[in-house]
Amino acid sequence: MSADSTSPIQNRIGAVFVHVTDMQRAITWYSTLLGVPQSATSHEGLIYDVPMSGPTGLTLDGHSQVRGTFQPGGPLLMLQAGDIHAAHAFASEHAKEVGPVEDIGTVSVFHLADPDGNRLIVYAENRPGHTD
Repeated sequence: MSADSTSPIQNRIGAVFVHVTDMQRAITWYSTLLGVPQSATSHEGLIYDVPMSGPTGLTLDGHSQVRGTFQPGGPLLMLQAGDIHAAHAFASEHAKEVGPVEDIGTVSVFHLADPDGNRLIVYAENRPGHTD
C-alpha cells in the first residue's frame, strides 16, 4: 500500500483498551491512580470509560472475562472509522486475520491482527436508527 492512498480507517487512536478480570477493582485502581472520579459503567457493566483529559480514551473491558476467554495480550488499541463496512472491506484486503463486524449498540466494531499478530479493534459510531 502506498503512503498516499486513502484509507477509510482514520490515523488517530480512539481509545486504548485494558482487558480486566474484575471490573470494580479495575475502576477503583485506575480512578485512584489517575485521580479521577468514578462514574457508571456501560454495556451491562462490561465497559468502563475512564475519564481522561485528552482526546484518546482509556477503556476497561470485561467482555473476555464474562465469555471465559480472558488472556493477557488482548486488543489494546482502537482505531476509528467513519464507515465500518468500508473499513472492514479495506482491512480484509490488507490483514491476514479480520473478524466479523459486530454491532454492540452505540458502536460497531471488528477485530484484526497486524503482521506480528498484535490485536487491534476498528470501530465506527452507530447512527440513530442504524440497521447494521
